[in-house]
Amino acid sequence: MHINYNGTCQFMNSLKEEKIDILGLPLDKLVNVMQVQYGKGPFHAEALYREVFKKGGTDIGHAPEFKGSPRLWSALEKAIRLLPGRVEKTIEEEGLVKFITRLSDGLAIESVIIPMTRHNTLCVSSQVGCKMGCKFCQTARMGFKRSLTTSEIVGQVFNARHLLGHDIKNIVFMGMGEPFDNFDAVMTAVRVLNSQKGCDIALRHMTISTCGVVPGIERLALMNLPNIRLAVSINGPDDATRSALMPVNRHWPLAALKKSLDAYPLPPRGVFLFEYILIKGVNDSREHAQALARFIHPLPVRLNLIPYNPVTGFDHQSPSDEQMHDFAQTLTDKGIFVIKRWSKGRSVSAGCGQLGKI
Repeated sequence: MHINYNGTCQFMNSLKEEKIDILGLPLDKLVNVMQVQYGKGPFHAEALYREVFKKGGTDIGHAPEFKGSPRLWSALEKAIRLLPGRVEKTIEEEGLVKFITRLSDGLAIESVIIPMTRHNTLCVSSQVGCKMGCKFCQTARMGFKRSLTTSEIVGQVFNARHLLGHDIKNIVFMGMGEPFDNFDAVMTAVRVLNSQKGCDIALRHMTISTCGVVPGIERLALMNLPNIRLAVSINGPDDATRSALMPVNRHWPLAALKKSLDAYPLPPRGVFLFEYILIKGVNDSREHAQALARFIHPLPVRLNLIPYNPVTGFDHQSPSDEQMHDFAQTLTDKGIFVIKRWSKGRSVSAGCGQLGKI
């Protein structure tokens, strides 16, 4: 099996066997497929996982586990689907890379590779478009097209690593779409990415961001994954302000959101990540900061303060640096841990809230 530049597979034989969509299969599921369909077990399943996820699937037939079993590999070669999508465009700015992936049905998604001090972070999309309607978000203005499959979610990581050549060690589900509106596919992707035999990305290096879908928070709380990070997009410290910016707040207002966070099983010394996009004249006053501090207390929170990135159809401005500092200082004085995030990628529409200008 060989991967060409556009991320599709080239097989010598036609695909007549039952297909194995390997990018969408957790390892235990692949073990089951190997047992049921081929009479093999973990030995061959783990080898297949290794060759695909760690090595990019470029020459699986020559791996030691398959080299001596040409009939097995011939059957697998006909059955395996490795379709991460076609990367049709990359845009770079000061080390940051945004790439556009064309999916099998012609729709497209955007992903962003963010350079960090010790590793690269990949901002992953979970849907084409979004239902949530946040006023400051370009993806919301696309409307909702469809949710991604697990394979399409994992394919973004596959392409970033093996096609574009970036060492991805951190995953944030903060791209296009609301992850909890595609809960099952996202959580299966987490299992695939977490496997030590495959992508080997630790749960503590994965962050799922939600606009405040309370049932999703409650479902995640029941999954016994304490090390995965939960981020919540707040953006308004009271129901009136937040509902004007984020229609989701009309379904699950701040009181319901805080109740779900109070009940969430954080690990020892664990914190929630809060994201607050600061919009000039909308949610940036000292009173807003004080109300936000009251909402947060006593939750253990690390707050990412992000200046608004302009998007089409939302005629507002970013705050000045001085306004950012003043807002952050008011929160700091109230005991809130604040990180000021000046946006990377704004000029190439890769900043927070800007994905969707495809």
